[in-house]
Amino acid sequence: MKEKTHPAVYPVVYVDGDHQWTGVSTMKTNETRVVDGIECYVVPVEISAFSHPFYTGQKRIVDSAGRVEKFMRRYANQTKK
Repeated sequence: MKEKTHPAVYPVVYVDGDHQWTGVSTMKTNETRVVDGIECYVVPVEISAFSHPFYTGQKRIVDSAGRVEKFMRRYANQTKK
């Protein structure tokens, strides 16, 4: 690789609730944690594969009517004119 082309990467530990996993990132935070003898920056994440409804199977029904039916109900009187 060419020098000074790529950004510096640091060891990080991503934290999502009770779950954590290590990786590398260009991010640096003020909080650090030692994992397997390596000091890593802690990056909190709000949603991940451990908590996302798609991966956990906990689907939430937002609207019982479909998008097309909702659109037609809202704008049906304008199409009649």
